[in-house]
Amino acid sequence: MIKVLPRNIIRFLVLIVAQIFIFNNIELGGYLNPYVYIIFILLLPFETPGWLLLILSFLLGFSVDIFSETLGMHTAASVFMAYLRPMALSMFAPRDGYESGSFPRIHYYGLSWFAQYALVLIFAHHTVLFLTELFIIQDIFHILLRIVFSTIFSASLIILSQFIVFKK
Repeated sequence: MIKVLPRNIIRFLVLIVAQIFIFNNIELGGYLNPYVYIIFILLLPFETPGWLLLILSFLLGFSVDIFSETLGMHTAASVFMAYLRPMALSMFAPRDGYESGSFPRIHYYGLSWFAQYALVLIFAHHTVLFLTELFIIQDIFHILLRIVFSTIFSASLIILSQFIVFKK
């Protein structure tokens, strides 16, 4: 865990900067909003203790909230995603469990495994984020479309990043 600390600190900072200065400025048709900063939560080592996962997710969401002026919406969504992560990992665990020293990445467990794992958690994150942002019962169809399209868009970018940036 200690030897991956510098890499995760750099990833944390780079993802916050990228989210704030690049991805927060992308909104396609009002339905596609990419939130790729959450890849930080997805890629944390399997052995990350639950308490640390929640604290890191809080700091991640809070950092995005501060620079986006979103009053805790990203914090709530990120912490909820981190809370669900252990359940998602156990739901999609290989029959023999996760290999020691491996990470939750495409290069270790394949595209199908990573896509399922990521989609469930990204969908949960986006549901909390958009419901806290736009919860008006008259706009429920609009909210649902935003959740679905933004989940697909964010997941696509995150999966693509696995092939471009992250190596085994």
